[in-house]
Amino acid sequence: MAIFAAVALVVGGFAAPSVYAQKVKPATLDDAAKADIGRIEAYLNGIKTARTRFLQISQAGEAVGGVLTLSRPGRFRFEYDPPTPIMLVATGTFLVYVDRSLDQTTHVFLRNTPIGILVAENVKLAGDVTITQFSRGPGVVRVTLVKTTEPEEGSITLVFADAPMALRQWVVIDAQGARTNVTLDALEFGVPVNDEMFRYEKKEVDRN
Repeated sequence: MAIFAAVALVVGGFAAPSVYAQKVKPATLDDAAKADIGRIEAYLNGIKTARTRFLQISQAGEAVGGVLTLSRPGRFRFEYDPPTPIMLVATGTFLVYVDRSLDQTTHVFLRNTPIGILVAENVKLAGDVTITQFSRGPGVVRVTLVKTTEPEEGSITLVFADAPMALRQWVVIDAQGARTNVTLDALEFGVPVNDEMFRYEKKEVDRN
């Protein structure tokens, strides 16, 4: 994969935004939708540590799997299955892209990635992000978010199973319109994690 390819596919938010800013159009939420948003926030804020397998499918149909480990706030690690040489580590401040085949790392600010909201210290689906779409189907709740001040950078749609609430998928659409799906197996909560797995000190390439 080219540099940033795996990062963009999983978390989005790295393509250069359009010079023409778009005006955010918030979704209209009724009382039931607002209640569901509150449940989603409570669910995400209730996660401390979790682990699951994931399947990532790119716009071109490329499918790769791996293991995702979360430790809130601020930390996660994507380990891709061999032979993919890519790893992604969120350290709390940075998202670190690691290409083992090139012995190369790249740093970007976690706050500049759509997935950063999942590991925020206090998940709030308002303020810095705006809900542009909300829908409910049989046993499924979907919410689409953009950065309030930079909606042209793309969107992330979170897909939850309902009753009980469970994150099952997210869909990232980047600034160029490329779509990537990441589907999760059932999250295992409260897993023991070693803080060392969320540290990566090598800095060959840094980028904001």
